[in-house]
Amino acid sequence: MPHSLVLNLLPLAPIPPGYLTGRHLHALFLTLVSSVDKKLGDRLHDSAADKAFTLSPLQTKKCPFKKHHSLQWEHTETIPAHCLCWWRITLLDDTLFGKLTNLWLNLNPSKPWHLGPADLLIANILGTPQLDQPWANACSYSQLYEQASETNRLIAFSFATPTTFRQGKFDSVIPTRDCVFNSLLSRWNKYSPIALPDLSFDALFSTFVNIRSEKLTNYQSDFVGMVGEVSYRILGDVEPLAIKQVNALADFAVYCGVGRKTPMGMGMTRRIVVKKSS
Repeated sequence: MPHSLVLNLLPLAPIPPGYLTGRHLHALFLTLVSSVDKKLGDRLHDSAADKAFTLSPLQTKKCPFKKHHSLQWEHTETIPAHCLCWWRITLLDDTLFGKLTNLWLNLNPSKPWHLGPADLLIANILGTPQLDQPWANACSYSQLYEQASETNRLIAFSFATPTTFRQGKFDSVIPTRDCVFNSLLSRWNKYSPIALPDLSFDALFSTFVNIRSEKLTNYQSDFVGMVGEVSYRILGDVEPLAIKQVNALADFAVYCGVGRKTPMGMGMTRRIVVKKSS
């Protein structure tokens, strides 16, 4: 069952920009995991291990969630003490969520967690949608599949943090239908008990594109990714079952993200509602 958890955090000391990278937030997540299951934390630390989770960059203000607005993925200034922040963690399988149940149930709001030189308090954890926080949610794979539309042919995504796709030995920032939907399909088939083995995307065509490229410098090597919005439409004579499966993948995007380095904050993606003229 996919979970998208939003942690509201309060830093007790300033956090310098050098400790706000994807690598440091990845380490913080592993610390949280190891606090309840050290073997699991060690396994997730292994670069060859299954990464059944994604992380967001640390956000220093409530996201306005306006059209064409992305999240904050790099920090050039220190986050001051007592500046309210939020951080999103997604878990893609029940095994991982279950092993962390003790962490969520026994959360001590006065226990500090360390991010660089700063102590952080976890004020609370959101696991269901909020009016001002659409990144929090939970839904089983069966529910995602059963609730997916058999008639909606318009699929629109907001790529909220820089997104790039591996093609052979190199990366591409162009969100082609194959790059986006094969990324979703691969993760769906890896974690969902409902397999979609023969799904074709030949009937999907991009109908709206508003993206820009962005350079990320807080990794060991620089990355270029794209952010923005893209709409795809299912055209032609397509079976309702295939339409349903594509819609299920689109609804799954908010949990799994797309493209490379989603456990480091890249590729945060969610489906959005657009006008029918798009």
